Amino acid sequence: MRAVRQYEFGGPEVLKEAMVPLPVPDVGEIRIAVRAAGINPTDCQHRAGGLFLKDLPPTLGWDVSGVVESVGLGVTIFRPGDEVFGMLPYPYGVGSHAEYVVGPARSFAPKPAGLDHVRAAALPLASLTAYQAIVDTAGLRPGRRALIHAASGGVGHLAVQIAKARGAHVIGTVLGEDRQKFVRDLGADEVIDNATTDFAETADEVDFVLDTLSGDIRSRSLSILRPDGTMVTTVPDAAADEVEREAGHGGRVRTIGVQADHAGIKAIADLAASGALRPQIHATFPPARAAEAHAMLESGRVTGKIVLVVEGREDRNAD
Repeated sequence: MRAVRQYEFGGPEVLKEAMVPLPVPDVGEIRIAVRAAGINPTDCQHRAGGLFLKDLPPTLGWDVSGVVESVGLGVTIFRPGDEVFGMLPYPYGVGSHAEYVVGPARSFAPKPAGLDHVRAAALPLASLTAYQAIVDTAGLRPGRRALIHAASGGVGHLAVQIAKARGAHVIGTVLGEDRQKFVRDLGADEVIDNATTDFAETADEVDFVLDTLSGDIRSRSLSILRPDGTMVTTVPDAAADEVEREAGHGGRVRTIGVQADHAGIKAIADLAASGALRPQIHATFPPARAAEAHAMLESGRVTGKIVLVVEGREDRNAD
């Protein structure tokens, strides 16, 4: 089968299509014929420097939507032919940027009937990050005030919608006037353009902050976080953690690492099926153009998600 591989760390140009063996599902696993696979910033980080995956050559990709092709021993919740979507276990269950991938059956859920494979593939890692921050970690309740940074990005635009579905008053920050309407159309109650306005002086006290940027954004967000509020960050920062502990803020800031989650992905499926969660697609590429997709994602001008789409499948397997 074909897969997007890299034989060295570096820029997008290191990504190449290669022939690799067809994966075989183990106990509790399913093999999926990939129809579409999302790209996330963590893919670019791993491509550039390994991050958690140090062994070359990896096949990147955690997001996947496709059709169950075979099941391993003990799998009862799916059968061949079922349409599914989900996230491979992060970080070591990687490999969806290929024609086929295997993963634990309980990392997946049935694909909502009203969602095509492209939009389904845009959801898993980013939406689970947002869901696990908003629901599982912060327990955001109706009427609470939520501040979502980078609200037009992959995680941010889904977090806005999940927070609204929880009944929160949502404030989104963006960079650039053109993104304000995009985020308002997602349901945000307020949108602040960081290019012209200091959110820390504009937004009133908030109960929840989702920080995907860290640095100065993190410290300024703490200044408007209520004493019983929670900030969830996706960016580990040991130096900031120490400063916050010394200032007595340590218990209010939590660092999230996204996890594959059967109950979580089913909740995401329900939100998407109800229309409360609408993934926005910035662009699609065939796997052969994965380098272009990575370059676009790293440009900083993406709203929503970029997805690789597998078309014209053939069973071309390496020996």
